Formats: sequence, structure tokens, C-alpha cells
Amino acid sequence: MTDKSIPKRSRRGSGAITLKDVARLAGVAPITVSRALNSPAQVSKEVHSRVQEAIERTAYVPNRMAGGLASSRSRLIAAIVPSMVFSVFNETIEALNGALFDAGYQLMLGLTGYSEEREALLLDSVIGRRPDGIFITGIMPPGRSRSRLIAAGIPIVESWDLTPTPIDMLIGFSHQEIGRSVAQFLINKGKRSFAIVTAGDERAQRRNTAFIDTVRALGLDEVAVHNVGDIRTLRAGRAALAALITSQPSIDAIFCSSDLLALGVITEARERKIKVPAQLSVMGFGDVPFVGDMIPALTTVHINGGKIGRLAALHLMARSQGNAVQQPIVNLGFSIVERESA
Repeated sequence: MTDKSIPKRSRRGSGAITLKDVARLAGVAPITVSRALNSPAQVSKEVHSRVQEAIERTAYVPNRMAGGLASSRSRLIAAIVPSMVFSVFNETIEALNGALFDAGYQLMLGLTGYSEEREALLLDSVIGRRPDGIFITGIMPPGRSRSRLIAAGIPIVESWDLTPTPIDMLIGFSHQEIGRSVAQFLINKGKRSFAIVTAGDERAQRRNTAFIDTVRALGLDEVAVHNVGDIRTLRAGRAALAALITSQPSIDAIFCSSDLLALGVITEARERKIKVPAQLSVMGFGDVPFVGDMIPALTTVHINGGKIGRLAALHLMARSQGNAVQQPIVNLGFSIVERESA
């Protein structure tokens, strides 16, 4: 490479090193730098080496947005999830990110905090950035956000739920079927007096309704429900059991809307000398890491979050490249993992 000094940052705007600066230092045309970055096979090894050396010397970072505008592809996928704190969605996002990164895509993550208002604002922002695809946790109900997603024409994967009428593509499972299956599992264990400890989100409510309907159909006692609202903590699980055994001391089985709430219930039961599962069976939802190593190990509903993430990445990348997806709706189902707590 010829001995050229690194360009001074005297331009208007941010003063950032540009592709033209790299080209001048490498002694090639800007279009050659672009080819070396995006299609290395189109330039010689010697030219590619000079461009890479210039990039190292200038600390240049390619403007992927500009390249995306030119090619109509951003190589950016957006994911909208409720939470990443002790979350059942962690495995899904890790798998989604891993598959995308390996294929040269980047993941942009937005957290809604289970707020519909925040979700709507995030989606407006995401759509305005024109990503190659959007991953959404749950089913988008009729309304402004759904209409905007349809109008945008961006590949969409809805997930962690099931419907015959997704916006575009769907990878999930039936929450109603989970509620029915958990109720039947506990009934088969000889349990007859039930309670639910639940957060306030809509998907959990559908599991609860199916659970209650299954119990009611057998003529058993009415299911006691303790709603913790948006407070999905171990402490909330402990407080829920304290309230439930005061109002309905005959309870012998509790279904929790998350593993963290179930952990709280078990902790409070131990404090009160209530034997799990001999006196009280406890079931969670999500099968997050380490619940199988608890004492007692937690019986819970397992969702293959990793497979949801990997399939979503493949679907979104295929659609972003103009390819058809053979199975746009995938029902992955679920499994009940029986351990010591039930």
C-alpha cells in the first residue's frame, strides 16, 4: 500500500471516517471498497488486503443502513418480547440471535414490559426502520398495530401462541391445550382442590380459563384464583400462597403462570411446614434453567423456546430473500415435565 496518511476528520457532520476516506487510503475507487466489503469474491486478494488494511488503520465502521437502502435489505431483524428478566423467552431470543448472527444478520431487541402501549410505540419505531423481518411474542390482535404491520409488507413471525389467522407466519402452541392438560394431569394424581397463581397477561388467562373449565366439567370444587398482576416475583408467589391457604385451606394443588411464581409458592410452603407434594402439589410454566435442580425439583410445562427461535430465524431470512416458506404455521406443542413437586 502506498504511504498515505489517515484522513483528517475535518468534514461536515459527525466527522466520521467514510468509505471514500478508506478508498483514498487504499488507492482504489469507493465502489471497489464496497465490493471488497459486500462481495469479496469480486476483487483480487491483493485489493482485498489493501482495503482491509485501510479499514484497520482508520477504524472505519461500514454504514450498513446505507448499504441496506441501496439493496432494499437491511440485514436487520427486530424482536419484540415482554421481558428478559428470569424470562421463559431467553432461550428463544438466544437461539434467534445465534442463527441470525451466523448468517450475517443482526438482531434488534425491544422490551414491552407486558405493556400494550409500549408495544405499539416499539412497533411504530421498528416499522420506520424497515428491518428485513420482525419477530413478535404472541398474536397481534386487531387494531392499529396489526394494520400497520400488514401494510408495511415486512416479513412477520408471531410466536408463543397459536391462531389459524396469523399476520404472516406463526410458530407456537396452544395455551388452552396447556390449561386442559395441566388440569387433567393433576386430577390424575388424585388432586381435588385447586388454585391458580397467575400474572395478568392475556396468554396466562387463556391457560387459566381452560384449566378452570376442565375442573368444573368434572363437578369438582371451584378453582381459587390469585392474580398477582404485573408483579412476577418470588415474593409475589409467597404472598399468593399465604393468601390462598387463609381463604381456602383445603387446596392440594396449585398451577402457577410462571416458574418464578411457583418457586415462591414452594418457598412459602416450606416456611409454613407444608409438605410438597404430599400436602400440596405445585406446577409451574416455562421450565427455565435450574428449576429441575431445586429441592423439590419443579414439575412444569416445557416449551421448546430454542426451536421457536431457530425456526423463526430461518423463516424470516428466507422471506427477506424473496423465498417462499413451505409451512408458515408451525405448532410445536409442549410437554409436561414431571418432577418432585407434583
